[in-house]
Amino acid sequence: MDGSLLLRALLVWILIALAEILQGILRVRLLNRRVGDHRARQIGVVTGWLMIVLITWFTVPWLAPVSMAECLQIGGLWVVAMLGLEKYFGRVVFRLPWARIAADFDLRRGRLLGLGMLVLFLTR
Repeated sequence: MDGSLLLRALLVWILIALAEILQGILRVRLLNRRVGDHRARQIGVVTGWLMIVLITWFTVPWLAPVSMAECLQIGGLWVVAMLGLEKYFGRVVFRLPWARIAADFDLRRGRLLGLGMLVLFLTR
């Protein structure tokens, strides 16, 4: 991946991250009270998928990857960056224990964040 594609991919990821942060704030403020935290997180993952798909749909022409390898590199970059952001917010901002952060990825308990990361990887 050349430098200009890397920069464009990072800019699109920042847009995705900002949209996810805003969506998370709205989820906590509006949905948690109405449907509970667990269900609100599930709804949040699905709406997050939709946001990711829409953002990538509109930014793909600007990203202009020329090969499947570049698409996979972009997806990998976005997942690594998003996992870092999740870790930062979970540990530093909200001071959550590792077990609580990991619980969001546990499909057996109905937690869908792992699937959200898969969507993020595959969308581009």
